[in-house]
Amino acid sequence: MLIFMIAAIVVLSIASFAVIFIARVTGAVTDFTTGAWPAISVLPLIGLPLAILLIIAYVVASGVRRVRENRGTTR
Repeated sequence: MLIFMIAAIVVLSIASFAVIFIARVTGAVTDFTTGAWPAISVLPLIGLPLAILLIIAYVVASGVRRVRENRGTTR
């Protein structure tokens, strides 16, 4: 379940980064302060660090689970 959350956040952040890049290169948008652009601009700044924290949490949770399985005390 956590892996799917991580993947969704990363994909959404990279997609918003690509949309911003394409909008700037094509010149389709000149004002990124109106409409949905502020949210799209901030999404990679929040999403990618959050994904890194979730990856760390997944690694720790997997390690704890493996240690408990090897000890034989699953809780």
